[in-house]
Amino acid sequence: MILNKIVLAGTLAISVLASCSNSSSKNGVKNTDKPFEPQKLLKYDAKDADQEVDAFMQRLHKKSAFNGNVLVAKKGKIIYEGAFGWANHLTRDSLKLDSKFELASVSKTMTGTAIMMLWEQGKLKLDQDVRDFYPNFPYEGVTIRLLLTHRSGMMNYVYFIDGLYRKEHRDQKKGITNQQVMNLIAEYKPAPFNKPNVRFLYNNSNYMVLGAIIEKVTGMPYAQFMQENIFKPSGMTHTAVYSKAVYDKIPADVVGHDRNSWRYSVAQNFLDGPVGDKGIYSTIGDLYLFDRALRAGRLLKPATQDSAYKAQVQPLIRGHFSYGYGWRIFESSKDKVVYHTGWWHGFRHIFLRDLKNDVTIVLLGNLVNGSLLHLDDLFKATGMPVVRKDAYKGTGETAED
Repeated sequence: MILNKIVLAGTLAISVLASCSNSSSKNGVKNTDKPFEPQKLLKYDAKDADQEVDAFMQRLHKKSAFNGNVLVAKKGKIIYEGAFGWANHLTRDSLKLDSKFELASVSKTMTGTAIMMLWEQGKLKLDQDVRDFYPNFPYEGVTIRLLLTHRSGMMNYVYFIDGLYRKEHRDQKKGITNQQVMNLIAEYKPAPFNKPNVRFLYNNSNYMVLGAIIEKVTGMPYAQFMQENIFKPSGMTHTAVYSKAVYDKIPADVVGHDRNSWRYSVAQNFLDGPVGDKGIYSTIGDLYLFDRALRAGRLLKPATQDSAYKAQVQPLIRGHFSYGYGWRIFESSKDKVVYHTGWWHGFRHIFLRDLKNDVTIVLLGNLVNGSLLHLDDLFKATGMPVVRKDAYKGTGETAED
């Protein structure tokens, strides 16, 4: 599920990253003194839209059927944003620039940030075992670091829970919580894919468990912790965590459409309950503010943030791609891009941050098709390297997604 088949990632030296990811922070201390002005950052006049980017997006919408919202920024200034198509095809509601999308796996970037924040605060250790928080967890040797880097070897809870609910004819309308998933894993002990730390295997279970650990460590719901510690400090006023375990109907107007067809409007169900691996709803503008807050050092210290951008998958897949702590990574001798893709219940996205050239691209879509596989000209127009696996040859771990 939340499959991400567009691209993967790589690493760069900490000394270089410190200057490009948190240039306003010094001596390993978070910078919360310098004014952070979200409204100024979001300032944009459509009359100043980058014409090359606009021409590309018009083609992507008309020829490749991209349906969604886009924001492109360079050097801290938005150069283009737009909304293309329907928020809900059935009701013919159009997308707006402030439309909230289910972020799918893009949520993992924020869950990873939250975990690193708790590490900074001394509330957990990266090599701490999951059993320290959930003693009945059935797998040995699974640490927070292995969860962050998708090396836990766990089975995919989405398939496990879906199969269990169907087999036992459980209620599929009411969302299941992270705690309930942890209880079912402890009770049924589904077989893992492999032993911990054997290989990279992208898996939603890892970040669902991290969401559960955030709740256990902080004593508050994941939604509350993220609101107080990630969204609010970043000025993300249009972002929230919505779980079907809390809401009978999730209060967002953008509907996901699957299988490249408007006929398949995806209804939310029990699998929209767990959060951490998904469950954050946001806008293109708020994701840009998250990018700026990270660059400004408002959420993490420079060394901590840089460690999240360090490649944990070696050798680099196809010579350029890897995964860090909640971030996919593209690396070359002269470029470093951290990003994440998302795919879940009719939503498909990509969120890219060129650390060296200070370029940010956000594409949030609610019609699953192949449109996000055709971004090469957008990358070239912004000066970002082509972040697409199929554009490169080479070896690496075979479990790329």
